[in-house]
Amino acid sequence: MQISANPLLQEMQSLRGEIAPSIGSSIAPNLTQQVNNTTGADFSQLLSQAVGSVNGLQQTSSNLASRLDMGDTTVTLSDTVIAREKAGVAFEATVQVRNKLVDAYKEIMSMPV
Repeated sequence: MQISANPLLQEMQSLRGEIAPSIGSSIAPNLTQQVNNTTGADFSQLLSQAVGSVNGLQQTSSNLASRLDMGDTTVTLSDTVIAREKAGVAFEATVQVRNKLVDAYKEIMSMPV
């Protein structure tokens, strides 16, 4: 049994178009991040940018929740829940990356010189 990636990719792209937030939504529609040439890039700078991105998602989520609580009619419950989930997933991914970095550091430090 062989699985072809091309039809699967097309189906995923069509589903993405169906579940994308509306144009007037307060959630940023850019769901992917473009990573340009990272050759020679400073790892700490890349890590700092990733943490800043997670922080931005959490602030957006908090802002939407506050606006919803205050009765802002331009904010929907679904937008707020989606923003909260995006922030949660991004935070969990960041924690997992941190754990892997700590494990790698411990392994390097235990190597004999």
